[in-house]
Amino acid sequence: MLQAVNYFKCLSDETRLRCMLLLHREGELCVCEITHALDLSQPKISRHLAQLRQSGLLIDHKKGLWVYYKINPVLPEWVWTFLKEAVSVVQENSVFQQDILRLQKMVDRPDGENYCR
Repeated sequence: MLQAVNYFKCLSDETRLRCMLLLHREGELCVCEITHALDLSQPKISRHLAQLRQSGLLIDHKKGLWVYYKINPVLPEWVWTFLKEAVSVVQENSVFQQDILRLQKMVDRPDGENYCR
């Protein structure tokens, strides 16, 4: 029960929820991609990603200089169901749509040849 409360507390913040919804949709993103998509400062995004990681909702790994995040694959099934439902509810929300559009328009997305700027 305590773990569920911690998850919900963490997801009650709009920025952290937006991060989770983008990661649910995209699979894995670099910090710079999330920063660009949410149009927020890198320190603010990093702070929220750290909270999500500390709660166990996200895992991270480094590729070169960049840190990538993805949803922890060993989360309980109910968390995945919750995230899937949350995506279906907010996918028409203009804020979420703008996040996706900004991400899609990002020019320097890391792909092995280009690097985040």
